[in-house]
Amino acid sequence: MTGKRHQMQNLLEHTEELVHPWLRQSRIALVPGATTPLLEGVLDGLNSALRSLGQLVQSQPSPDTDAIITTAPFGEPLPWRRALIFSARSRYRLNRQPTIFTFLHARPDEFRRLLDRMAHYIAQPAPRRELCDYPGLAPQGHEVLFEQGRRGGPMLSLLRLVQAQAKCIRIVLVVGDRRPEAAYHFDLAGAHPRSPADDLEAFHRDIGLRIVTALSTREVTNHEVVGPPIPASLWQSLDTPQAMLKAGRELGKRNFFTRMLVISELVHLPALNDAVASQYSEGCFSTWDPQLQALIATITGSARPVDKGAISTEDLAVIVGVRPQGVGALVRHVEGKANHPPSSESLEMIDLDEPLPRITLGPEWGVTAPVPVARSKLHGHRSVGAYDPSVAEYAPLDEAFHRYPVGCATDAQAQAIKTAFSRAQALQDPEDPRQIVFTILPGHGTLLVEKWVAGKEPFQVLLEAMDQGRIRIASRVPQGRLEFVPGPEGLLTVQPED
Repeated sequence: MTGKRHQMQNLLEHTEELVHPWLRQSRIALVPGATTPLLEGVLDGLNSALRSLGQLVQSQPSPDTDAIITTAPFGEPLPWRRALIFSARSRYRLNRQPTIFTFLHARPDEFRRLLDRMAHYIAQPAPRRELCDYPGLAPQGHEVLFEQGRRGGPMLSLLRLVQAQAKCIRIVLVVGDRRPEAAYHFDLAGAHPRSPADDLEAFHRDIGLRIVTALSTREVTNHEVVGPPIPASLWQSLDTPQAMLKAGRELGKRNFFTRMLVISELVHLPALNDAVASQYSEGCFSTWDPQLQALIATITGSARPVDKGAISTEDLAVIVGVRPQGVGALVRHVEGKANHPPSSESLEMIDLDEPLPRITLGPEWGVTAPVPVARSKLHGHRSVGAYDPSVAEYAPLDEAFHRYPVGCATDAQAQAIKTAFSRAQALQDPEDPRQIVFTILPGHGTLLVEKWVAGKEPFQVLLEAMDQGRIRIASRVPQGRLEFVPGPEGLLTVQPED
């Protein structure tokens, strides 16, 4: 694979495009389903673009295929037996589950009409099934679309409907009549960045680069349990678990977390496989416990349904480090607990501490061992709309992550976050008066951290800043490049490119 990676680097070094340096070669099969002349043209152009990017393009999947690109009709439910996310492994006798990308074609009028309908629907005071009765949805599907739309706007409602009908997570929705106008890229977190089609060669290349970017990342959820279990008596004596429960309730009051996405509530499927979990939670949070010298974090929502605004101690996990090669977190179990795996974002939460200083707290804390400069961390599928620069610092990701975003729980996102926070002056200098640092993950959400402040409980600094309007949480997540510009009341206000 070293030679293949070198080949990719050579190809990308000779372009002025803003791309990631770690892109790798993948085996990608093109297996069209129901299609249109426009989609056929897009796939032809994509085929050429992928080959020019050094990818191995196949006409049929092989046992070592990494991804399959297929097509499906827009606005019609695909029978689950025909959906490759459920049938590809058995149909093509593959060794592992490939990533499935489904392309759909919507005419501009039907795309905009559906978007307008979703906007009208989510503007209602409560979900109404008669306004959202689309084929392919489960009986509660209209409620899911309402909830998702209230969080992220009508495009997120449309996105979830398309995913439910196409029976696929990664969707490329091409909008156009005789030629493409644009393509929208949908994923699990609700991202929908746009590839404009003013220049068709650039359009096909942009789609190809987004696919290659997704395939070049790996999940970092292979956690490992280490050390003896934490005694139940010690766990019960700690203040931090109860502080986490209180923080969850307070964040719930402020509607920071939306209701988790339960697949069976959106679309009826007879069974789920290793490509689709039963449910996905909306974010996570964690705080450092000085006595354990560990990060206490919320558990993964894919393990069992978790309402992050009403957690119990059974919904907490203890993270003590990072596994070699960064494939997951090191976890300690607690005696007598169920000990579910930690959040899929747990590695990024503890790994961001590595390049940052540790500090010694004052005697009022009753702690002698050094602690990470970042005390508490909050990750959610929200954004920051505005902030007071005297209170908080924005730590931007490298520019390539704004052009080509990556998925949650991946090595690429963890590294992007680590690098961004390592540059934060408020964290590198513990004496910096700003107590909050945050970044924005395009297409995904935000991660905020707070420092240690005497007399404050975990997350109290963040919560007070929210209540005082010094940090203003926004529902809409920017999908690409962004900047903060001067706004009213001395705040810096986000201005997304999209």
